[in-house]
Amino acid sequence: MITIGLIGQPDLKEKLQGNNDFCVVFDVDGREARKHLDESIPDVVITELVMSGEDGFALLEKYHDAKFIVASELKSEVFIIKSLDLGAKYYLVKPVEYSVLEQRIVDVYEGEKLSGKTVRKKSISEKTLDERISSIFVSVGIPAHIKGYQFLREGIKLAVDNPPIINAITKSLYPSIARRFNTTSSKVERAIRHAIEVAWSRGKIENLNSIFGVKVYNSSDKPTNGEFIALLADKMLLECAY
Repeated sequence: MITIGLIGQPDLKEKLQGNNDFCVVFDVDGREARKHLDESIPDVVITELVMSGEDGFALLEKYHDAKFIVASELKSEVFIIKSLDLGAKYYLVKPVEYSVLEQRIVDVYEGEKLSGKTVRKKSISEKTLDERISSIFVSVGIPAHIKGYQFLREGIKLAVDNPPIINAITKSLYPSIARRFNTTSSKVERAIRHAIEVAWSRGKIENLNSIFGVKVYNSSDKPTNGEFIALLADKMLLECAY
């Protein structure tokens, strides 16, 4: 059974309790959230962002061990990006299709179960990995405001966490990114390709070569999405290997 904590989500409790695979262990507002999370963190926590007593961002910043899904009426890309940067597993814009919410809860829970069974030889903190990827993107000229920036970063993180996924880019990698951002695999593929094209058009390829210490690419030798993701994921893993 998947244990679920609800914060600022009074409309979801009844629906979730109707699923025999779910157990809602608390349903509170922002004022009571810390008390419950300090006592015990459930398998999945679904939080609003703006609420009385405590906002969702503060909770995301404090409870890094909790697996958060943000469900909010706020549609701004700024809020979505900030939530995901702070570690939210998914960002769902209300009104949420209940079947979608159910699947996201299961995705988060099963993803953690699978990762817990994997013996990792390499360890990279989430925050450090985000910072390092962002630094490379700035260096090679991928602007943060385009969608491909977030999709590409998520793809690299997935490849770091599960290297074989790069061999199933259309069947696994793109769909995984699409689920995270509530979009489609084809839009993910196009946005990532556009991000890479922007970098090449800005002529900062030498910056990428300098990062690797060798001439990997030239202005006419543009990598595929998979090649680019695999290259940067390998670099993250090699630099943090024991």
